[in-house]
Amino acid sequence: MIDLGSLEEAAGNAAFVMALRGRGLRDTAILRAMEQVPREQFAPAAHRAQARRDIALPLPCGASMTAPSTVAQMLALLRVEPGHRILEIGTGSGYVTALLAKLGAGAVLSLERYATLAEDAAARLVPHSEVRVVQADGLAPDLPDGGFDRILVHGSVDAIPPHWRAALEPGGRLVLGIILDGGCRIAAVAEPDAAPEPGAPTRLAALVPGLARVL
Repeated sequence: MIDLGSLEEAAGNAAFVMALRGRGLRDTAILRAMEQVPREQFAPAAHRAQARRDIALPLPCGASMTAPSTVAQMLALLRVEPGHRILEIGTGSGYVTALLAKLGAGAVLSLERYATLAEDAAARLVPHSEVRVVQADGLAPDLPDGGFDRILVHGSVDAIPPHWRAALEPGGRLVLGIILDGGCRIAAVAEPDAAPEPGAPTRLAALVPGLARVL
């Protein structure tokens, strides 16, 4: 018997990927990962029907899931390779964390300042043994570990904290939102000591220092 639910899900995933292609996204590995990791499984129940649209979705604690096209642009700049050790700042729902695992990351340390989001994301990410979610302040200088091949920051800053650069391995890459001329742009840092290379304009909330408990 044909499983109509599975066919509908497959068709929805295909349409989701085609819509991203229509926005100029061409990285096959990223598009495949976004097809295979259902965004609706990470979205709040009230917004799951909109999960395959290219829009940001609200999360608890005033946070949000970044629009898929922005996620894809940031992952393309990050250039994840199999076995990479990745630091993610701003776990949110855990959706992008799962994408990093699907792209072949050897280990992902994901930091989230909100206890509620960290706990919920950790529960969703249990199948991914290479992922560790920790409630921590990514802006604080005492990062839990160092020596990362890639750092992905889900937020914007005016200037790159020195401890982020120090945590990068030689040849590592850092992708984040950076404030320039009053606006936010996706930017990549290709080497620990390199200047950021600003890219497309985007909407990424400014990072807030400190830890937060359940709201």
